[in-house]
Amino acid sequence: MIFFIDQHGCAKNQVDGELIINLLKKKNWTQTFDPAVADLIIVNSCGFIESAKTESINAVMSARSMYPKAKILLAGCLAERYASDLKDSLSEADGFFGNGKLDEIYKILDPLMKNERPVLVPKQEGVCCGDRDILLSFPGMAFVKITEGCNNRCSFCAIPIIRGDLRSRKADEIISEIKELISKGVYEINLIGQDLAAYGTGANDNCFGDGRTYLPNGTPGTKTQTQINANKSTDKNGNCMEMNKSSFHSESGLARLLRMISAIEGTFVVRLLYIHPDHFNEDILPVMQKDSRFLHYFDIPFQNGDDQIIKKMNRVGSALIYKNLVAKIRSTFPDSAIRTTFMTGFPGESDEAFTNTKNFLSSIEPNWSGCFSYSKEDDTPAYSFKNQVPKKIAQKRAWELTELQAQITSSQLKKRTEREYDILIEEVLSESSENPDEGLAIGRAWFQAPEVDGSVVVRYDRNSESENNAVKTGRLVRVKITSSGEVDLNGDFVCDSPLNQKIIYSGKIKFAQGE
Repeated sequence: MIFFIDQHGCAKNQVDGELIINLLKKKNWTQTFDPAVADLIIVNSCGFIESAKTESINAVMSARSMYPKAKILLAGCLAERYASDLKDSLSEADGFFGNGKLDEIYKILDPLMKNERPVLVPKQEGVCCGDRDILLSFPGMAFVKITEGCNNRCSFCAIPIIRGDLRSRKADEIISEIKELISKGVYEINLIGQDLAAYGTGANDNCFGDGRTYLPNGTPGTKTQTQINANKSTDKNGNCMEMNKSSFHSESGLARLLRMISAIEGTFVVRLLYIHPDHFNEDILPVMQKDSRFLHYFDIPFQNGDDQIIKKMNRVGSALIYKNLVAKIRSTFPDSAIRTTFMTGFPGESDEAFTNTKNFLSSIEPNWSGCFSYSKEDDTPAYSFKNQVPKKIAQKRAWELTELQAQITSSQLKKRTEREYDILIEEVLSESSENPDEGLAIGRAWFQAPEVDGSVVVRYDRNSESENNAVKTGRLVRVKITSSGEVDLNGDFVCDSPLNQKIIYSGKIKFAQGE
């Protein structure tokens, strides 16, 4: 049997898709990148906001129209959240599978192919992981999931409804996966989770073998049992005795994990994606200072710059606290790249509140930011909030923030010109339309996260054997940046990166994009 996977949503969903691919291949299914020859088309959906849900539903309807003989399986977040409703309303789908225990997909394959139209939403427990011999990304990089679910309970967010409470993977398990990926030729490791700051703080977490860790900034109820009993240890006869406070860990779980990653030998880099601003792990900064393989890239979704709206979002920070956090990072790493996210049109957002967010954005000058208008999500607290903002106003405000960020990004990128960087090549294009002797490739510098930030357009000499051999997908090349735009950079090939001599290019892992 042949299957095709149509991937939607975030990096966490991409990892789920990669796991599903491996699970099906273990059952002798064959993956294709041509849906026209597939017996089964899996739409791995997103259910985060209304626009994403619409996109996923349209993908199912389009697949049914274009490939009437194939079975269509709706998987992922949308199926997790609305499977029972969609079974009645989305006749184009032949089956529904949630994103809990992914290895239970085996239970749905036979009834699905026998026209039984099954629905299976496995329990949300643990963090789905396992072998991934095919990555749905460009060569040279991989996402590594360290947590699942979320306990932050932002009033607008449906993630806890979809993926459940926070659960963290064992640290040793994460280290093993990273080592495995590096041995197969992956250079860039991107750590992902709904909130990396909360690693190790889940109710049943025991990532390091000594209980739950604490949540930065002292959020109640999250200390380890060791910390709780810091002064209540016992002697060899079981008698209670005082215990020195220095005998238990005072680091956050994320800092402890990074120290373990730092102990891994090899040539690779690590990027941290999504750290909640209310409990940013400041103790990771000295760890990162000691190891240049940790990229000075910080993804911190502030969402808003008005104190009252921040509070209504069920966050405990403020614009001033968030500004100070940015200042702290930049004082530690002057070259740091900061990405954030903003939401406009949250219930009760007045013109004044929006102005405060604009001013906040202008004051912190992030290198990158995304912006989306508020989506009224079922079963979230904000769904029933009063003073809902009209959609047109929310969209107009989102456009204003996007335009403002474009100006900031353009200014930041100009500072990158006339400098040399190692660029990870993602695509090698055909020759330039203006000059047939000029080759073009697309890649990323360290300050550009995969799929969400801009790219570097690399120009090289197609008539040079050495340059043609160097400019390959998944490899690094040294590039001098010559010009910048609103989002992307342009640069000229300088030389093959010396780092390539230390990176393992085993060919043991396949990438869906690129060569």
